[in-house]
Amino acid sequence: MTNVQRGLAELVGTFWLVFGGCGSAVLAAAFPEVGIGLLGVSFAFGLTVLTMAYSIGHISGCHLNPAVTFGLWAGGRFAGKDIPLYVVAQVIGAVIAAWLLYCIASGAPGGYDLAGGLAANGFGEHSPGKFNLQSALAIEVVLTFMFVVIIMGSTDSRAPAGFAPIAIGLALTLIHLISIPVTNTSVNPARSTGPALIVGGWAISQLWLFWVAPIVGGVLGGIFYKALGADASKRPPVEGAPL
Repeated sequence: MTNVQRGLAELVGTFWLVFGGCGSAVLAAAFPEVGIGLLGVSFAFGLTVLTMAYSIGHISGCHLNPAVTFGLWAGGRFAGKDIPLYVVAQVIGAVIAAWLLYCIASGAPGGYDLAGGLAANGFGEHSPGKFNLQSALAIEVVLTFMFVVIIMGSTDSRAPAGFAPIAIGLALTLIHLISIPVTNTSVNPARSTGPALIVGGWAISQLWLFWVAPIVGGVLGGIFYKALGADASKRPPVEGAPL
């Protein structure tokens, strides 16, 4: 695959993750009487990754997340020279999705009030459960660590073939079930950046945490899984990592 093809796959995949996941939160979570709630939003995020993993995993590896890209690099599954291509594509896809979501949400009677957050991530007063910075930092590091471990483990050549997208999608669902009340769940700097740029103000001022914590967690996860002794010679080629 060419770099253009891989970059476009990451852009479209991250677009789908943000549009589907954040879209479910903004448009459907609290819809009168038939809202999908936190459980529905959690499954929506998981389903975006599941569907994209099967659709573009063979093209770009379906990272959809700078923290995953850095984690796979730290774990020896991804070339460092390709990190800028992936991260830029992921952020662009996330921003386009957030902008389009805002345009759609604004078509409701009375428009859309950005004070609602557009599913942006936050801590303190902007955490759904008013959790503080320390809680937000801890949960984002821990959950991204586990996410990368699950990705690397399920895509190891010794793991059962063909089931990785299911494990990864369900892992992201579980992550959201745990942490939506704490930070609205990031574990993905690109996913956080899209809504933050649309909302502005507080969302941008708190965005640093949702870059630092997931990337730290992702890198630690990659290093940890590599330390478990996986045979690098049997891993998928860079172009196909992680799926």
